[in-house]
Amino acid sequence: MEFRYLRSFLAIAEELHFGRAAQRLHLAQPSLSQQLQRLEREVGVELVRRSSHQVRLTPAGEVFRDEAEKLVERMDRAVAATRAVATGRAGMLSIGFNFPAGQELLPAALARLDAEHPRVQTQLWERRTGPQLEGVLDGELDVAFVYGSPASPQLRSKELMRVPIVAVVGEQHPWAGREALPVRMLEGQPCLLFRREQSPAMHDAITGAAERAGIKLTIAGEVDDPVATGVLVSARQVIGFSSASRAARATAQGLVAVPLTAPAPMLAVHVVWRAEDRSPLVDALLTALEPAGRQLRP
Repeated sequence: MEFRYLRSFLAIAEELHFGRAAQRLHLAQPSLSQQLQRLEREVGVELVRRSSHQVRLTPAGEVFRDEAEKLVERMDRAVAATRAVATGRAGMLSIGFNFPAGQELLPAALARLDAEHPRVQTQLWERRTGPQLEGVLDGELDVAFVYGSPASPQLRSKELMRVPIVAVVGEQHPWAGREALPVRMLEGQPCLLFRREQSPAMHDAITGAAERAGIKLTIAGEVDDPVATGVLVSARQVIGFSSASRAARATAQGLVAVPLTAPAPMLAVHVVWRAEDRSPLVDALLTALEPAGRQLRP
């Protein structure tokens, strides 16, 4: 059964006049009559009774009209929803993010996205860089906000902002009262680093700053997340590291952030997506991010 026959029948049912129905559908009246005849053959019953003075629906036609209206309405909704998803105006967007992105980038971008595309839904997952990149590659995430530009040729990225790395010490540590800490002073001190597979950009930024300062770090241990860093730093005389964004909003007691200098290691926050799968939804988010990226990038 051709769907256009349903629309033609509904026009006849509403107008109860073949001439007006044909004009409304931009059809010749004989073509409209043929479509009705074909529909009635397929249904197997008479739907419209027509005389020289009157057009009316049969009892079967009235039932068919009610059901056809529901079917056409459902089809129209399905087409509209499909087109909305295809053009980025609706659908589900899965987003991975790190702490600075969650504080500085996403709130304004998501507000802008909601205002411009109210039918787009989002799922948010705070993760470290390594798991985020894996999520984008395997399709679990559509977009990720990570430290550093990904090495994989399957991914594309754009830098949005930079944040400094700070040293984190316990409040009883001799350095807790310092306003700044030259990187060279880390020589010989027990340091905690993030595992490289969890956050390669942070790991490399810290070790790279040490190399530029002419020292080699003493690695007392490696951790998987900032919470573990806070626990160990508060309990031992060790030095941890954090983004300045997280350190500035840390709620843990007994921790002090000290800015690093000479050189000051920095982290670039990138938004990342799949190279061969940049959907309209991803484009909508990237567009919503543009004002934030221009404002925050030094």
